[in-house]
Amino acid sequence: MRQYKILGGQRLSGEIAIGGAKNAVLPIIAAACLNQSEVYIHNCPRISDVLDSVEILECIGCSVEFLGNTLKISSSAGLKYDVPDECATKMRSSILFLGALLSREKRANLALPGGCSIGERAIDLHLHGLELMGAKITRTEEKLFCETEGLRGAKINLAFASVGATENLMIAAVKARGETIIENAAREPEIVDLARFLKTLGANIRGAGTKTIVIKGVDRLNSHASHETMPDRIVAGTYLLAAAMTGGEITLANVRPFDLAPFASYLTEMGCKLYPDDNCVSLAAPKRLLAVPRITTKVHPGFPTDMQAQFVAALSIADGQSEVTETIFEERYKHVQELRKMGADIRLTADKKTFITKGVERLHGATVTAHDLRCGAALVLAGLAAEGETLVKDAQYVERGYASLESDLRSLGTEICLVGAGGEAVFGGGALVGGASPLFSDCSLVGMSPRSLDSFRV
Repeated sequence: MRQYKILGGQRLSGEIAIGGAKNAVLPIIAAACLNQSEVYIHNCPRISDVLDSVEILECIGCSVEFLGNTLKISSSAGLKYDVPDECATKMRSSILFLGALLSREKRANLALPGGCSIGERAIDLHLHGLELMGAKITRTEEKLFCETEGLRGAKINLAFASVGATENLMIAAVKARGETIIENAAREPEIVDLARFLKTLGANIRGAGTKTIVIKGVDRLNSHASHETMPDRIVAGTYLLAAAMTGGEITLANVRPFDLAPFASYLTEMGCKLYPDDNCVSLAAPKRLLAVPRITTKVHPGFPTDMQAQFVAALSIADGQSEVTETIFEERYKHVQELRKMGADIRLTADKKTFITKGVERLHGATVTAHDLRCGAALVLAGLAAEGETLVKDAQYVERGYASLESDLRSLGTEICLVGAGGEAVFGGGALVGGASPLFSDCSLVGMSPRSLDSFRV
């Protein structure tokens, strides 16, 4: 297993460009199966979740090729409807192939999805919506067997504004007979990006970015499609916090400042100065961060659960006491026990939903373990701010969502490298030796003018 080796105490400074969003590109890759021709997905991040999605595509009969940062997908031939178990169980987003294969091949068999262990993340909303659209689904303890005589439009009221369920139903509805209405739909920017991609395929969609999405099924899709993936707002937020926790200054290029609004206000409350422009944002950190009284994760446009662990890490060194409550995933608390190993003063409530943090002046280096993607990112941030050396084990979780994390952070003046099992790494110049295994190579915003939400809806 790989691990990050970090020598903390360095102040981040510099500029970096943000790549394509993990949470946007994965449903887009699954949706590419709808088109019996070629699809070009630009600004595609080379993260392990993308490579696992590519493996699924190839196993079901697609031809896939990376052209720099562009993913070319051809699905002109008939596709297999049986997704290999070893592929489906690697990640949560494998469930998104269900809607695409039911639409394309009228059958889909796949193992229950895997991914990070952060809670049950039930797929009942996905299955119920597809059943309303005419799918017959048999579920065992380990697998789903699905078929349909042809998907049809339906009115679906989601009990919870699930991102994954909204995406799956949007994909399934593109070629369904009649009109599909999704009520209480998720409103994340990644939903809007998926809608934009589906429209390049020829889909008839309106309302993405609002609580009601309407899709009128079409008979044919365009012969070719090309799409530029939106920048990753969670990666952007992680890097902003890296600068904030080290008292640094950073400029992020290729970002959409409005997407950062759900957590930008907390950064300013912590004493940071944010300076956004059309497609970039700069941050200047104070000498010491200030505590935020309370943060609660919510569905968009609320505070994103994917930033919770990173903010807890930042608040662990902020001046004062903070309370952070997780309402989305019931097991997204495992970073707390690891941060405690580094000297953080964090108390969990009995229900393990609220983290009460009293900021300490300095964390100390330790050997810690990434239990999931965002937990790992939080521990890397803590290591950057800590005194001494930190080892973050199980780096493969972080690789699921961050492309070249250690290279990006080294370019900003930090001392971090990725070490393979039994190998050594050299700090400073970015050189890796021995068993080192690099990753893939390749709103209270200060000064921000108000913008209409309508410009971010489809």
